[in-house]
Amino acid sequence: MSVLVNKDSKIIVQGFTGSEGTFHASQMIEYGTNVVGGVTPGKGGQEHLGKPVFNTVQDAVDKAGADTTIIFVPPAFAADAIMEAADAGIKVIICITEGIPVGDMVKVKAYLQNKEARLIGPNCPGVITPGEAKVGIMPGFIFKKGNVGIVSKSGTLTYEAADQVVKQGYGITTAIGIGGDPIIGTTTKEAVELLMNDPETEAIVMIGEIGGQLEAEAARWIKADGNRKPVVGFIAGQTAPAGRTMGHAGAIVSGEGESAQAKMEILAENGIHVVASPAKIGEAIASVLAGVAK
Repeated sequence: MSVLVNKDSKIIVQGFTGSEGTFHASQMIEYGTNVVGGVTPGKGGQEHLGKPVFNTVQDAVDKAGADTTIIFVPPAFAADAIMEAADAGIKVIICITEGIPVGDMVKVKAYLQNKEARLIGPNCPGVITPGEAKVGIMPGFIFKKGNVGIVSKSGTLTYEAADQVVKQGYGITTAIGIGGDPIIGTTTKEAVELLMNDPETEAIVMIGEIGGQLEAEAARWIKADGNRKPVVGFIAGQTAPAGRTMGHAGAIVSGEGESAQAKMEILAENGIHVVASPAKIGEAIASVLAGVAK
């Protein structure tokens, strides 16, 4: 089992022939991901990286059966790219683009409410199901197949967590980088829920950061759901000064409960195994899985 992407996903790349799209698509293909083509308006009918180029997402759906897309489109045009994909019936839309205007994302969020598409991102590293599909910019060699799911706002910490889990002798079912913008398609809670309902995922790593309420909402849902699977949590930004944006546009403390300390307390209160340092994620996973095995 996997969530969101697997070996059968038919993936296209929007912004296929641009420098970012070309570089990361070639890495995805090399990993073994089932990339069926890409979209660059005006270049339809050409071939790129040995795959067909389409003028529109609809063409890619009609001619290549695409059901998943990854977007490497500049910020000014990314919102339109997301909506075009949803309009064409794409089920999973992964948007890597950073710097999309918040006003554009407000429109996208409203537009997607009436569609069956699930958006991951924007400003995210993507999604990987090890050994099956890498739909993103993460270094694939770090990830090994296993029984631990990862949900993270941070790309770098996603790779760090995966590396530690693998070094403890375990592996990853699916890692989901949800993105660090103020408005994102899939929340922490929604991503955690996908992994909770995946039979092969036995434990979950949940990585958050200062700002917003996503981690608190996820933690309360995990408890209300009966703490079915152990969750190890880490919150980045413990030393960030109040009122300062940290790294991501959404990582700014603007209200009570949004600091790292407050979030860590909420996670702990809801039965999540909180670690104070990202260096402890692997050990914590080994510990909770040992407990499950008993």
